[in-house]
Amino acid sequence: MSLVAIVGRPNVGKSTLFNRLVGMRQAIVDEVAGVTRDRHYGKCEWCGHEFSVVDTGGWSSGSDDAFESEIRKQVVIAVEEADLVLFMVEAGTGVTDYDSEIADLLRRSKKPVVLCVNKVDTGEKVFDTYQFYSLGLGEVWGISAANGSGTGDLLDEIVRLLPREEHVEDPFAGLPHIAIVGKPNVGKSSLTNALLGEERNIVTPVAGTTRDSISSHYNKFGHEFILVDTAGMRRKNKVSEDLEFYSVMRAIRAIEHSDVCILMIDAANGMEAQDMAIFNLIRKNKKGCVLVVNKWDTVEKDSKTMSVYTEGLKARMAPFSDVPIIFTSVINKQRILDVLDATAKVYQNFSRKIQTSVLNEVMLPEIENYPPPAWKGKYVKIKFVTQLPTAAPSFAFFCNLPQYVKDPYKRFLENKLREHFDLTGCPIQVFIRQK
Repeated sequence: MSLVAIVGRPNVGKSTLFNRLVGMRQAIVDEVAGVTRDRHYGKCEWCGHEFSVVDTGGWSSGSDDAFESEIRKQVVIAVEEADLVLFMVEAGTGVTDYDSEIADLLRRSKKPVVLCVNKVDTGEKVFDTYQFYSLGLGEVWGISAANGSGTGDLLDEIVRLLPREEHVEDPFAGLPHIAIVGKPNVGKSSLTNALLGEERNIVTPVAGTTRDSISSHYNKFGHEFILVDTAGMRRKNKVSEDLEFYSVMRAIRAIEHSDVCILMIDAANGMEAQDMAIFNLIRKNKKGCVLVVNKWDTVEKDSKTMSVYTEGLKARMAPFSDVPIIFTSVINKQRILDVLDATAKVYQNFSRKIQTSVLNEVMLPEIENYPPPAWKGKYVKIKFVTQLPTAAPSFAFFCNLPQYVKDPYKRFLENKLREHFDLTGCPIQVFIRQK
């Protein structure tokens, strides 16, 4: 599939146009300059032609933004990857030094370039577009990304310049989605970059560097899935700006759309209240979970440290303590492949379908040995068990008096299911139904 990269200086409306092209509010948009930092991908369809779009951070130099050089690196990578570059400038400001810098970069890249002037909201502003011919990039297209005027003609031009290709099915359809979640600055983007073997996401010591949820295709060491790096999630009363609120909403949505979540915590701080809140969010959404304790190299250790730490974590996560726990140091690339193996195993457990005959063969003798307690002189008899056709493992137990089966016995059934079938890392739902 062809790839179109949207580039330009900060705050010209790149993410607004990106959202319009992909048909959803996928990239965060704000009046503050420099919101987008990483490359952000989406799909656009126009008149039967489908292509990918990549949104990039704003190109600048000499500013006081700590992320400036990293953003420039990401823009250069996006231009190299793209089949066509959509260069965005702004009508009201005119040609700036940054615009000339980017135009120079694009001329050297030898890629087809479409120059679009944004914020052409009124008839008079059309006259402001003519000055951009001085950049020497050919035809100029005046649009308003906010209200959509002129975007139809712009898309016609993009489709005309893109290389023709046969329609193919999405090669990533059906791949498991793995979301990396956690508080700010625990090493989520570093883990993504270490796994991918490239500087996919910007990493700095500043908490909250990642803002959007960034998806990447991973296919190495016999594992293939979509890896989603998310923004760090802080407590609501600590979220001071709109931008961070939207970032956290994106992270929550990434959890909702994932199959397995890798929850990262800082080894020095342990499992704090906010980590538990994220863990409970994963559990509430019925997603598989792998717990990664990062920065393990910073902890003073003896022969028992790891086992004591593990017991403490399991006690904190109870009753859902059947979760793989991996101790890593991402910066030293320690046990990173263990994270992959554990995640793949949890996904395998998450999508496992157990035959009804096997379930009954195993579970009915267990129930016979330890039947549900009698209630008001009435005895509960469970006759049959089956797995329900849901995404996460769910089991229905059919009996004569379902209303008398209480939560402690449901937990007993869940523990027996875990004991006999490998469901590590997966939340299990137990339903008691009328036979």
